[in-house]
Amino acid sequence: MNTHGEGHGDTEKEAQGHGLKGLSLDAGGFLLSPVRAPGAVGDEGELVFEILDDSGEPVTDYDTAHEKDLHLIVVRTDGAGFRHVHPVLDASTGTWSTPWSWDEAGTYRVYADFTPAAEGAEGVTLSRSVQVAGDFAPVERELQTTDEVDGYAVSLHGEVTAGSASELTVTVERDGEPVTTLEPYLGAFGHMVALREGDLAYLHVHAEGDEPHAGDTAGPEIRFAAKAPTAGRYMVYLDFQVDGQVHTAEFVIEAARGDASHTDDDSDHGGH
Repeated sequence: MNTHGEGHGDTEKEAQGHGLKGLSLDAGGFLLSPVRAPGAVGDEGELVFEILDDSGEPVTDYDTAHEKDLHLIVVRTDGAGFRHVHPVLDASTGTWSTPWSWDEAGTYRVYADFTPAAEGAEGVTLSRSVQVAGDFAPVERELQTTDEVDGYAVSLHGEVTAGSASELTVTVERDGEPVTTLEPYLGAFGHMVALREGDLAYLHVHAEGDEPHAGDTAGPEIRFAAKAPTAGRYMVYLDFQVDGQVHTAEFVIEAARGDASHTDDDSDHGGH
């Protein structure tokens, strides 16, 4: 799966125009600083970092994308412990921070997803690894197209073939009834991130359709355009909002091999 359409209808064009992101701590003239965070499970503190420009200075000016200046994604390397948060920028120092603690030990990938404040700038996704001390038991990720989260039954439908644009549809139910009160969240009715198993390449996907307005509702279906650059397994995380509360459903899908599975996307990992 590749990137989205910003929720504005031109999803397939966007999907075909970007390579894989999140495979490097530097890209596009920007560098993700070392990430400072609590070192062990249960320790309370902050997760802190900077985005540095090509002269080594902290960046303090960003363009808003999906209603935020920066999206922070954190996930353990086995796909567990996914979190999507929005840290606060100290504009006087260029330091991003958010309260933080770890629930489980292991190696985590931290992704900073942002758009520089420059005319015509494209989105940049940088990543670093963080080690959390403690006993670590990896989770085996099996194929999964349904999830139960906070009383909601969420299902993912559709087939994905590497190198071809595909449509995925998510349905949301509660107590056997369709949910039609999905609310806008980050400029769309659903916010999806996919990570390729093996290297955790970062793929950011948004729902198709026009950007919703405050007070709009939708459901029970949300549609996404998807384009897998290679065959293989992908871990998919869907954020959706109902009654002001954000819920996250998790899936694992398999992209079938296609004629275009060796496309140019494979040659520009981390490019923008």
